[in-house]
Amino acid sequence: MFSGGQSQIARLIYLWILLSVHSCGQVIIEALLSAHLIGASERALMPGILSISTLVWPHLCTNSRQVVKMSATGIRKPGFESPAIKLPSHPTYDLKGVVKLALAEDAGDRGDVTCMATIPLDMEVEAHFLAKEDGIIAGIALAEMIFHEVDPSLKVEWSLKDGDHVHKGLQFGKVSGRAHSIVIAERVVLNFMQRMSGIATLTRAMADLAHPATILETRKTAPTLRLVDKWAVLIGGGKNHRMGLFDMVMIKDNHISAAGGIINAIRSVDEYLGQKNLQMEVEVETRTLEEVNEVLQYASQMKTSLTRIMLDNMVVPLPNGDVDVSMLKEAVQLINGRFETEASGNVTIETVHKIGQTGVTYISSGALTHSVKALDISLKIDMELALQVGRRTKRA
Repeated sequence: MFSGGQSQIARLIYLWILLSVHSCGQVIIEALLSAHLIGASERALMPGILSISTLVWPHLCTNSRQVVKMSATGIRKPGFESPAIKLPSHPTYDLKGVVKLALAEDAGDRGDVTCMATIPLDMEVEAHFLAKEDGIIAGIALAEMIFHEVDPSLKVEWSLKDGDHVHKGLQFGKVSGRAHSIVIAERVVLNFMQRMSGIATLTRAMADLAHPATILETRKTAPTLRLVDKWAVLIGGGKNHRMGLFDMVMIKDNHISAAGGIINAIRSVDEYLGQKNLQMEVEVETRTLEEVNEVLQYASQMKTSLTRIMLDNMVVPLPNGDVDVSMLKEAVQLINGRFETEASGNVTIETVHKIGQTGVTYISSGALTHSVKALDISLKIDMELALQVGRRTKRA
């Protein structure tokens, strides 16, 4: 199996991988020893390797299985394929790495001590997803990735897909397999799904109200969850603004101040893109009608890479809770379709419809991702008891 030149470390890594994908590791060890394919020193280290595999992937521990099935309430359309909406692209983002980090954060250096103390390693169960409030479901595809990372043998089935509506009390999916694996994955799965579903729910509501304008999120996302948050916006029916600092030039107030004025900033961008032979979208933030006119005058006289004008804080709150959009509307009329327009500032669920009627192309809202209200979802093995409790607390 191994050549004489291979190091013991390499041999142990190979054995660890072999054991990590097999459910009867101890049998493999004895077989390899009997066949003189591993030495006594490597044999002595195998229990440690097995214990690490058990800690991280408890589904690898045993052959014999106990099966427990609770809650006969079934899935209406098992095996529904997802996702319909793919993760946004990003040159360096590692979603699998984020998932592993989330699981490692939860497991620490010991793993799930409660699971190991209370649940037999060989027990199998079914657990059902339950929506506890109305909303848009998001994170189904990510949940499958997490379950697979914890235990590839788990079977996950859905009656809905990302972007579908759920109502309070609806069972919309189930996962079956080793109880240890399901319970270990549970909280990480729900944390992602609840956050994503909250974002998608608010996005859907704002996108419907904003029509004919298109709703965008911003870079005001949770650190390390940028693409997860932006994925949820897509699932909710919005569009993505720039992914980061690298994929779009966005000249904001601090750039303008540092450059010595809005025209200096635009001119510098035009020169830089030309020197670097780069083609990408360019947006400039304007805060007054005077700045809008300056930009339009520059664009009429010079060749520019500018594609969009942001109209920032041109929605003015009124004492009665309404908003005055006359300044925004005037700016849109000045631009007159020569550039895309984006309204920003004072965008809420209450104001977005009025803003959308001004003729702007886009409406951006940081609240979609920075002020997330999670959608209440649970994953329960004993669904009958969960429904009883849910009805008692008006959450099912």
